[in-house]
Amino acid sequence: MMTRELNANGVKSMDLETIWQLFLSHLQAEEQVLNARVQKRAGIPFLYVESELGREELEYSIRKWSARAMRGKRLHSETIFFRAAGDLSVYRHRFYVPQEKMFCCGNLCPDCVRFK
Repeated sequence: MMTRELNANGVKSMDLETIWQLFLSHLQAEEQVLNARVQKRAGIPFLYVESELGREELEYSIRKWSARAMRGKRLHSETIFFRAAGDLSVYRHRFYVPQEKMFCCGNLCPDCVRFK
């Protein structure tokens, strides 16, 4: 079970490390995925996947397991192909919180959360 701590605003925080671990464990469980790991370079997470799958099938698996890891949370994922060499494919992959207003600021904005 994932434990959450209260942040400075009194809101429960999400542990992205837990999301990454769940995502990687599901991806590595794929039959034709030999290895999957994430490494940060200059603060950007890169996903290294050794697989016998074709590029389209691998990207489908990445999307599928990203969605499964994010289920029930207010997260999005972004996957951008970076390079490939033999069985190794590298993607820039990240999980992020959507940039949208969470409260009414009182400025009568046309996209106010009160209208949703």
